[in-house]
Amino acid sequence: MATKTSTSKITDDKIIELYMDFVLEHESFPKSVYKFCKENKIKEDEFYAFFGSFEALQKGIWNKFHANTLNLLNKNKEYGSFSNKDKMLTYFYTFFELLTLNRSYVLFTLDGNRKMLDKMGELKELRVHLKEFAGELIEESNADKTLKITKQSPRIFSEGAWVQFLFLLKFWMNDSSPEFEKTDLAIEKSVTTIFDVFDNTPLDSIIDLGKFLYKENFA
Repeated sequence: MATKTSTSKITDDKIIELYMDFVLEHESFPKSVYKFCKENKIKEDEFYAFFGSFEALQKGIWNKFHANTLNLLNKNKEYGSFSNKDKMLTYFYTFFELLTLNRSYVLFTLDGNRKMLDKMGELKELRVHLKEFAGELIEESNADKTLKITKQSPRIFSEGAWVQFLFLLKFWMNDSSPEFEKTDLAIEKSVTTIFDVFDNTPLDSIIDLGKFLYKENFA
């Protein structure tokens, strides 16, 4: 837990840490920036130097998950030589590892009692970042193809990746398996499926994914 003192340097990471601590300790969201800053012994202008509102801060937390995921990927010297499929797999594995480290906060902030519009509002900027990442993977793949007919649509693929993320997020939130191993399996099967769809060989993967989802939800 962060030390609540005005002597430490205030950064966006520090404010995010204080905010997440506040939410978990109080089991509620702060009512005003003034009260939040007063309790944490920071100045309001220090808060506003990074975030214009709590809504912006909430979006910033998801942006940090994405940015930290990319930082970890780029530190892996072998990542650059991965296939696009393995890059997407590694992205999702890493992203959900970071979510797991902050699971209590994520489950609270996406609680079922909150309006869906509010939940999706928090993820609005993450959606842009994730779609950009997925789109770049397809652009890289298209660059190696000489025939236009074999090239894939970055727009369609990136939208599919976002829908895939929402499915995985919901799955992870409900996952009670040890070390969330079932989420890892869901990531593997869903990423394999979406890439096979774009390679025009979807049948076996879709059947495999369908069996897995049926077993997890109905068996």
